[in-house]
Amino acid sequence: MLKMPLVTGEIYHVYNRSIAEFVIFNNDTEFSRIKDTVKYYQIENQPIKFSQIGAYANNTNQKSVDKKLVEIICYCFMPTHIHLVLKQLMENGISNFMRYILNSYSHYFNIKHNRKGPLWEGAFKKVLVESDEQLLHLTRYIHLNPPTAYIVNNPMDWRWCSYESYITDNKDGICKFDDILDIKLEEYKKFVEDRISYQRELAKIKGLLLD
Repeated sequence: MLKMPLVTGEIYHVYNRSIAEFVIFNNDTEFSRIKDTVKYYQIENQPIKFSQIGAYANNTNQKSVDKKLVEIICYCFMPTHIHLVLKQLMENGISNFMRYILNSYSHYFNIKHNRKGPLWEGAFKKVLVESDEQLLHLTRYIHLNPPTAYIVNNPMDWRWCSYESYITDNKDGICKFDDILDIKLEEYKKFVEDRISYQRELAKIKGLLLD
């Protein structure tokens, strides 16, 4: 079966998980690492690898918007997997971006933990977002991943997702969604947080069906 190419200008839900659901983000340092890696490789043709600049990445990431591979609309990093909502801005943008971030984090993690071999469960998965309504509900689903997994009670308590950028004026410099989603802060907060219990119940039912 032929793989359908990712189309420039379209939006995709992109996700990947670790092999055998192995925990690959164990602490704040590792979560910060993947977050900074994602921010860095959003830009086309970075002059050096992220591993060579470390904490100085933010100072080298000041390029024009038209040099971005992707626009990051939403994200969530979980202990065993990552969710991203990406708009492809140039040909092969998403594929190149994902290759950079997955390889970069694998290299970092393997050196840190003195291990060898692949870290991720094969190629990343992607789903085309076909409507504004689908996109809105997708961002809610992604932002609810941490409370659904009972890591926190409220998505605002999870530092490693874009939720705070959606419901406050504190922007993290990674996401850009204002020109795509028409969101009012308080309305979106209610839209997400009213769904916490329901999404937890859905996850339980899904788990029972899979057992």
